[in-house]
Amino acid sequence: MFILGFICHYSGESDMNLLQENKHLKAILHSKRANMYYLEHCRVLVHGGRVEYLTQDQDRQAYWNIPIANTTVILLGTGTSITQAAVRMLSAAGVMIGFCGGGGTPLFAAAEIEWLSPQSEYRPTEYIQKWFSFWFQPEKRLEAAKLMQKHRLNNIKSIWQKELLYQEYGLYIDDPAMETTLHRLQKALDTAESAQHLFETEARATKAIYAYVAETTRYGKFTRDHSGGDKANIFLNHGNYLLYGQAAAALWVLGIPYGFAVMHGKTRRGALVFDIADLVKDAIVLPTAFICAIRGDREQGFRDTVIDLLTKQKTIDLMIDSLKTICRDFAQPEPL
Repeated sequence: MFILGFICHYSGESDMNLLQENKHLKAILHSKRANMYYLEHCRVLVHGGRVEYLTQDQDRQAYWNIPIANTTVILLGTGTSITQAAVRMLSAAGVMIGFCGGGGTPLFAAAEIEWLSPQSEYRPTEYIQKWFSFWFQPEKRLEAAKLMQKHRLNNIKSIWQKELLYQEYGLYIDDPAMETTLHRLQKALDTAESAQHLFETEARATKAIYAYVAETTRYGKFTRDHSGGDKANIFLNHGNYLLYGQAAAALWVLGIPYGFAVMHGKTRRGALVFDIADLVKDAIVLPTAFICAIRGDREQGFRDTVIDLLTKQKTIDLMIDSLKTICRDFAQPEPL
């Protein structure tokens, strides 16, 4: 009992010191950070007071710096390891850590849910309290899910309208096929009577967008297969996991637990991550996956392209703003 008490006291004091010493690591807001990393065949460690990854090329070793204060997500792929000291510094900087297979997929569980999140209690309580105030009411949850899908629809329209890369490959938001799909989605959102109905509506719309993009880019016959070996499916999986990292970071910043989803929650404890990632999946990852597949890009090329687009379109900002809007619109007033 004495030992346990001592350990708890020491851990708290150490955490406070770490918080004071590393305030600069959180100087850049998560929504403004530029970097996401996928690493393989390397060791992540602290070297010279910085988080770096060590690579081995025949008889030569090389250290590469990771600017953790400007990083949101690190995916650790095949042949990687990470030291306790590196995890400690990454956590101090608020970086999400995920373990995955080769090429960024599949994502392996790192705890009860998919991401190792920094364990800081110095996050806002405002948003979790507002989220909880409406979450236990099914009708409010449904309305929040509808609003989230409307944000998703608006993101598709606004991003597709101004993204020149998509237009270069003939993808236009005002094409008759896309206009019909989005009009049907909008109409279904207004009349959905349950989360299951909403989920089915969203799935049909996404399937129609797959068909439109595959046909327009002349990709050929396409079927969404999460274990599929064709390039479009591989890139879709890869890009989605990058979005899951951003969504997890957005939720962590606001202090909202991953398990309190409005759509996916019946099957996955970390489902709110998937709800939030859906806000920009069809807007960015879906068309980019097909375009990069048509261009013959390797995974590194796809990753660079999609990360550039996520940064350019400020997707973490979009996620955080959507969460804040839901909290504002659906939070129950405090009792007098």
